Amino acid sequence: MQTVKPKTNVVDIFFQLTRRHLLVLFRNKMRVFFTVMAPIIIFAIYILFLRNIELGTVESAILQLNLDKGYNLNYAELEKPIRCIVDSWMLSGIIAISSLTVSLQTNNIIVSDKENGVNRDFVSSPVSKGVLIASYFFYSFIVTVLISLIFLVFSFIYLACLGEFVLNFVDILEIVGIVFFSSISSVLFTVFICSFVTRDATMGSINTIFSTAVGFLIGAYMPIAMLPFWVGNICGFFPGTYSCSLLRYAFLDTPLNNMFAQVSQMAGGTELIATLSENFGFNLKFFGMYVEPTMQVVALAVFSVFLGVINIFSARHLIKVVGSLRKKKK
Repeated sequence: MQTVKPKTNVVDIFFQLTRRHLLVLFRNKMRVFFTVMAPIIIFAIYILFLRNIELGTVESAILQLNLDKGYNLNYAELEKPIRCIVDSWMLSGIIAISSLTVSLQTNNIIVSDKENGVNRDFVSSPVSKGVLIASYFFYSFIVTVLISLIFLVFSFIYLACLGEFVLNFVDILEIVGIVFFSSISSVLFTVFICSFVTRDATMGSINTIFSTAVGFLIGAYMPIAMLPFWVGNICGFFPGTYSCSLLRYAFLDTPLNNMFAQVSQMAGGTELIATLSENFGFNLKFFGMYVEPTMQVVALAVFSVFLGVINIFSARHLIKVVGSLRKKKK
């Protein structure tokens, strides 16, 4: 009599594996803490140190315009919209950073599964390797989007408390859409990096270096135009650069338009808006050419497709069995 093998519900297994990864993450309080720590630290540094520096930079730019062109722009009258622009600029950069740092931190589970040999059971079971790999990607995407959206809501609350929340419904929809789009490219980018990491200690070092450098490489801490020419061009090869710029377009479009309406009748108002747009990296420029928002969307999509393809070819490294399953002592 022929035995009938039970059918495997691939979709159910996929969601069960994803649920398992999520439970492993959220049951480890320290891991969750360090996952959300990077954007919180950057925000604290901005409030304590960088905010006054950025505001001082804008005030100096206004004074310079008054001296060079004989304008009579009053910083005190423009202080509130300027603060709105400065805060929106920095918060959009922090959100762009969080999508990268959070997705990298969530991949610690992938590395731990390799090192501890947990994925040995997965690989030796009837579960398709493709389903296991997809569950890792989906799990990282869920956590990245979740934490990025939480920080986005926090940013809105912060702006509202200061009386600087001027975004309309369309702006909010654009920002949320960019967060989802950015999370896809971020997860594809960071999972590819983690495919070749097999030790938690190595992963910790990568997290430290990556979290420190990524803010400069995507123009989150300072406009790319302020970096050396060759460094700025290198930034164009990071998908996070376009995510950061698109978030800034969505965050700054309404504040800049509101400020333009306020200063349009002032002598030097147009030049002030142009100066602010240039100083805050509102215009992305690589190899001497400006990259418009539409082309930034295309570039981010191309990067996502490219990263997806190379992840397919490196998938075997993602589920490589390295260690043996550690047995708990009774």
